[in-house]
Amino acid sequence: MDQHYVHGYDGVESLRLHDQASTLEDLLHGDTAYPGGSTILEAGCGVGAQTVALARRNPGVKITCVDVSARSLMTAEAHVAAAGLPRPDFRQADLHALPFSEASFDHVFVCFVLEHLARPARALAELRRVVKPNGTITVIEGDHGSTFFHPDDSDARAVIRCQVDLQRAAGGDALIGRRLFPLLAQSGFDAVRVSPRLVYVDASRPNLAEGFVRKTFTAMIAGIRSPATAANLIDGATFDSGIRALLRTSEADGVFCYTFFKAVGRKA
Repeated sequence: MDQHYVHGYDGVESLRLHDQASTLEDLLHGDTAYPGGSTILEAGCGVGAQTVALARRNPGVKITCVDVSARSLMTAEAHVAAAGLPRPDFRQADLHALPFSEASFDHVFVCFVLEHLARPARALAELRRVVKPNGTITVIEGDHGSTFFHPDDSDARAVIRCQVDLQRAAGGDALIGRRLFPLLAQSGFDAVRVSPRLVYVDASRPNLAEGFVRKTFTAMIAGIRSPATAANLIDGATFDSGIRALLRTSEADGVFCYTFFKAVGRKA
């Protein structure tokens, strides 16, 4: 499989993903609702950060979660159990060759997965195969090119570029949010609609300053220090300066903006 997760699979990254999911749950999941009895495939569930929200907000559905990492699946199962939610069917699988027959699921949910794939259109075609006619796919991705902040800082922008460059080198695309409409349309989905989900943070939103700017976005960028410096993308001093500048945007006079994109398509 052409997937490489640049952030690693340690406990710190798992905690960051769950912080991100809880902070952004209403923004990303508020309008994701499936009828009771529906069969849902969560493709690339990772450590279950989105699975908990998906299960909690959609009682009565049957969820199947797949991921390429057995370790992540074990963590996901533990998190769902700790939340007291019904256990999904967890399966280790490659998104490009799913172990399901054609038209197996009513709906597919994909969150923060396509950005890590070298061939996202191929994965979307495979996901379309397992969706029933008139079923839907929901895809959520970020776009690091949508990041704006005050005070502006060249080192902060440099460390974000390191993330984009590392992900590109690994075969992914940290700017994929802007591509969702053409990707889904070209993969055969109909009635594709995309909605931008802006995260805007200033001093009047302290929960987002802590939960998103500090614990989600900056923590993610801080986690690539070693590979970024090892690849000679940036020197250590500049990297550390950039992280301080990103944290600075969460202070009383700072502002931080980031846009996620949520796409929904239908299989005719």
